[in-house]
Amino acid sequence: MPPKRRRFKRKYIATRSYEKLFILSVEGQKTEPEYFSLFDNRGSIIRIKCLKSKKKSSPLQVLNRMQKYIKDENLFKTDEAWLIADRDEWTDNQLKQLHDWSEEKDNHGFALSNPKFEYWLLLHFEDGKGVKNSKDCTKKLKKYLPQYNKGVDVNQISDKMILAAVKRAKGKDQGSFEERLNSIGSTVYKVVENIMNMNK
Repeated sequence: MPPKRRRFKRKYIATRSYEKLFILSVEGQKTEPEYFSLFDNRGSIIRIKCLKSKKKSSPLQVLNRMQKYIKDENLFKTDEAWLIADRDEWTDNQLKQLHDWSEEKDNHGFALSNPKFEYWLLLHFEDGKGVKNSKDCTKKLKKYLPQYNKGVDVNQISDKMILAAVKRAKGKDQGSFEERLNSIGSTVYKVVENIMNMNK
């Protein structure tokens, strides 16, 4: 029987000296939280708090949830706050608001997947060539995860696969923010790499 996952609990300052918090504000209510739960069960060095809604969110809602959380909670300078969004049908201006927020502080970040978060999952299995849209992405992903339906079985993802996905995503991450908006790829590797580095 697998061990129960720890429920997130914000510790007091006196016991937070060794612990880093990653706050992730995401669009999806299932896939992204399930995926990042993979990293929240690896020790006491980090904690992951996923801010989600009861339905798919717009980029502005992703940003608003983060701003409210930071206002209400005690965010340390050593913590990291990440906005995670999909390209999908959102406008350049909507996504630029998230990018601009991420540029305000060193511990702010923005991870974008084009066309959607599932492309990041696909990179765990292959290089994602030939994907032009959301439909292509889902079709390819189901070759590896036939039962996939907006949820991730984290037992099917190994550290080796995560490292491969990071490498593949890095190879596609070129050009300015504006150029990347229209390029198939994912910068989710940036937050994943930061999390994994903390666990070394």
